[in-house]
Amino acid sequence: MADAVQMLYGALILLSGAACVCGNVLFLLLLLLNTALRSDTLSLALSAVVSDLALGLATVPFAAYHSLVGPPRPPGQGTVCQGSGFLFLLLQTSSLHVLAWTTVDRFSEIWLALSHRRVWTAWRRRAVLLAVWAFSVASAALPLLGFGAYEYSERRFLCCLSFTPENGKMVATWAALGVALPILAVCSLNGYVVYVARKQARRGTFTCNELHCYNVPANNYLRSSVVMVTTSVGLLVCWLPYVSVCLYETFSGQQSPAVTAALSTWLVLTSAALNPWITCLTQTYRAAVRPSIRRFIQMCLCSETTLESRPQISAPHLDSANRISMTTTATRPPSSPKTPT
Repeated sequence: MADAVQMLYGALILLSGAACVCGNVLFLLLLLLNTALRSDTLSLALSAVVSDLALGLATVPFAAYHSLVGPPRPPGQGTVCQGSGFLFLLLQTSSLHVLAWTTVDRFSEIWLALSHRRVWTAWRRRAVLLAVWAFSVASAALPLLGFGAYEYSERRFLCCLSFTPENGKMVATWAALGVALPILAVCSLNGYVVYVARKQARRGTFTCNELHCYNVPANNYLRSSVVMVTTSVGLLVCWLPYVSVCLYETFSGQQSPAVTAALSTWLVLTSAALNPWITCLTQTYRAAVRPSIRRFIQMCLCSETTLESRPQISAPHLDSANRISMTTTATRPPSSPKTPT
């Protein structure tokens, strides 16, 4: 790979890592400062944030360092490379599957509107998260047990699955169950919800409470549809080139061009940065962004002001109190004895 392309790849990786960290920290800040956003799907949202944030803090610096600085020798298949490859596959799989189950939960709110809370109870969400992470850990541990292998890719500048014909079964299993299945579920369910939303926008919908009924504007459905379409398109754009390149290298036995491999890897790492920003585009989170940032800044300013003014306020206050008490004592006229009547 040319030095200019390698430097460009490193710069793009750093940009994606910064966007990933900032987006997920912003999402956590919204959840911390707004109790109204802590819905029943909080556990799923936190799990997705943890996966994406860990991917941005663990894998992205590894790839950026190897592309910009370059180690004195490639990591090969040592312990560091095996651990990095394990984390890369683990966080990828968990992020995709948590996103898929979050979409299933949102879809059930429409399909099972009356019985949604009975179906999606708190312990069932915990069971889903436990199953997702168990599947992700098992999938990432298979190459460590001999079913596949992790190795350093000089064209991707990170440790990942070995895309060779010898590891075809592992690559095919990962591509089908770890990537294709959750992406297909997300795109299909989002497509159906967008279809229903367009019908509702054309027909008009009325929402009623105990007092009155009011019309729901069509823009609410259209904005939600834009977010869902963006999520589906983002997944396809980020993952389809990477999976295609991996399957081509595995079953053809030939290496793809270095630029193609690097670009597809950058797109996959960028998907972890897009997820929190797309979520913040929804109407609920978008309305809470500015107030949360303003509130956070006010909290920081108030804490600094309190720390700076605390030693300056206490001393004058005590001095003033002492002066008042001393003056009052000194100038108080003597009480005259009461004369009995």
